[in-house]
Amino acid sequence: MQGLTLQINDNNQLQIIVEPSEVRGVLDAKTLITFVTKSKYSDLVIFEDKLLNVVALYNESKNTNSTKTLTEVIGERQNADIKFRISDDSMSAFVTVTAPQGGEPASFEDLSIKAKHSGIVRGLSTKRLKMLAEWCETAKPGDTNDELIAKGLPAKNGRMSRVKPLVPNALERILKPQKSDNNKVNMRNLGDIICVKVGTKLLQRIPPTDGRAGYTVTGAEVEPQQGKWVDLDVSEGTEISPEDDNYLIAAIDGMPKFKDGRMWVDDTYICSGVNVGSGNIKYDGAVLVNGDVTENMQIEAEGDVTINGFVESARIIAKGDIIITEGAMGKVSGGGDIERTTHLISQGSVHVQHGQGINIECKGNVTIGRQLAYSQIKCNGSVTVGDTDKPSGTLFSCKISCHKAVTAGTLGAVSGSQLSIDYSDGYNDLLKRREILDNLVNQLGNTVNRHKGKISEFSIDNCPPHLRDKLEQFNMLVDDETRNHEWLLAKLALLQREKDEYADNLKVTAYNKIFPGVSIKLNTKVWRAEREYRTALIAHSDHIWNYEPL
Repeated sequence: MQGLTLQINDNNQLQIIVEPSEVRGVLDAKTLITFVTKSKYSDLVIFEDKLLNVVALYNESKNTNSTKTLTEVIGERQNADIKFRISDDSMSAFVTVTAPQGGEPASFEDLSIKAKHSGIVRGLSTKRLKMLAEWCETAKPGDTNDELIAKGLPAKNGRMSRVKPLVPNALERILKPQKSDNNKVNMRNLGDIICVKVGTKLLQRIPPTDGRAGYTVTGAEVEPQQGKWVDLDVSEGTEISPEDDNYLIAAIDGMPKFKDGRMWVDDTYICSGVNVGSGNIKYDGAVLVNGDVTENMQIEAEGDVTINGFVESARIIAKGDIIITEGAMGKVSGGGDIERTTHLISQGSVHVQHGQGINIECKGNVTIGRQLAYSQIKCNGSVTVGDTDKPSGTLFSCKISCHKAVTAGTLGAVSGSQLSIDYSDGYNDLLKRREILDNLVNQLGNTVNRHKGKISEFSIDNCPPHLRDKLEQFNMLVDDETRNHEWLLAKLALLQREKDEYADNLKVTAYNKIFPGVSIKLNTKVWRAEREYRTALIAHSDHIWNYEPL
C-alpha cells in the first residue's frame, strides 16, 4: 500500500513506517491488518493495539496537515514457546509447545535441556521429545501441542505370604504316577503314594516380599509397602510344625487334600476290596480300596474315594474326587446291550482309566485314561480322554453335558455311533441367573426412582419440625437403596461377561480323528460331523461353531 512500509529493526521487531502525505485512500485498522497479513511478515506476532495506535496517529497527522513520518513497532518475531508442568503426585510430566511465529522452532536439545531445568530428570521419553521437535518444524505459527513426556515408576508393593503345597492331591498323583526302575508305572504301592504319615510336611508358607521401590519424574524415590504375613489355616488333620511355624504338617495318617489355599488330611479307611463279604462302605473321611468293587456294592465317603482296581455295576459317592486306577463297567444285558449300571457321583473330579456303561456326575473335571464308551457324563468342568499333555484316547457312543473343553485323540467311531456333546446346561444356567438378576435390578431401580421422586417434593425447610428426623431417615434409606442398586448393576455386568466368556471359550479338540455321528450343541446352535475329519478343533465364536484343522 502506498505510503506504508514494513521492516525489521535491530531489536528483531516489526515496525511500520507511515508517510502521511503519500497515503491514498482510507487508512483504518482493517486496512492495516489486511496489509500486514498479506505481507511476508504475516507469521510474526502482531500487536493489534499498536495498529490502532498507528491509525490514531495517522488521523491526527491528517487533521493537522502534518507530513512527519510515523514509525511504530507493531509486532515481533517469537520463538517456539515451551512450558512444562508436573502433576501433583509428581508421577507424570507434560509439556505445552507453541509453534514459532517468525522465530526459531524448538529443537530436541532445547526440549531436553528445559525439561531438566524444570526438574524432570527421570522417565523422560526421548521419542516423544523428538516427535515434538519434528512437529514444531512444520506446525502452523501459533499452533499448540500438549503432550505427556515423562512418567514415573509406581512402587510395586510386596506380595503377602503365600502357601505352597508340598504333597499333591491323590488325583494329581494318579495322573502322574511314580515310575519304577524299568520306567514302567507301578501302582502296587498306591497307598504309600497317596497317603501321608504323621509329621509329614504338607504345606509351606512362603515369606512375603519387600516389593520394589519406584520413582517420580523429579527423581524422588517412592517407597513400596512390604507384604504382610498371613496366618496358616490349620484345618482337619493338620498342625503347625513345632520346628518351623512356616510349615503345616500332618497330625494324623491319611490322605492329604489341597484346595482353595487350604490343606487338610482326611482320615483314610483302607480295605482290600468291596464285595458282599466286606459289605457297603460309608465313611466320614477318605476311602482307599486296594482291589475291586463288585456288582451292586456302594461306597460313600466325605473325602476322596480311590480304587486301585476295577469297578463293576457299583455306586460310588464322594464329596471329594473319585479315582479308579483300572476301569469301570456297567452290566451287559441278555441282548448284548450295555446298561449304565455303574454310577460315579462326586463333588470334585472323576478319573477312570477306561470305562463303558457308566454314569458320571461331578462338579469338577472328568479324565479318562484310555477309552470311554456307551456312557453318560454330566460335569461342570472339562472332559479329557488320554494323557493330559496331548490326549490320545477314544470317546464314542456317549452323551456328554459339560461346561468346558472336551479333548481326546479320537471322537466317534467308524460305525457312525452317536456321540453328543451338549454345552447348553451351563449356558442356560447363566441365562436364568442373569434374568433373575435383571428383574431384581429393574424392580429396585423403579423403587429408587419412585422414592427419589417423593423426596424431591420435600425439603428440610418446608418439612414440619416433628417430621424432620423421619425425612432424614428416609434419605438414608434411599441412599442405601441406591448403593444396593449400583451393586446389583455391577453384578449384572459381571454375569453378562461370564455368559459371553462361557460361549466364547467352548471348544472340542480331536488330535487324531472325528468320525461321522459326532454332534456338538449349544442350545439351537449345532455342529455335526457329516464326514470324517483328521485332527480338528471345533470352537464356538460369534454365535456359531467353527471347524479348524490342527
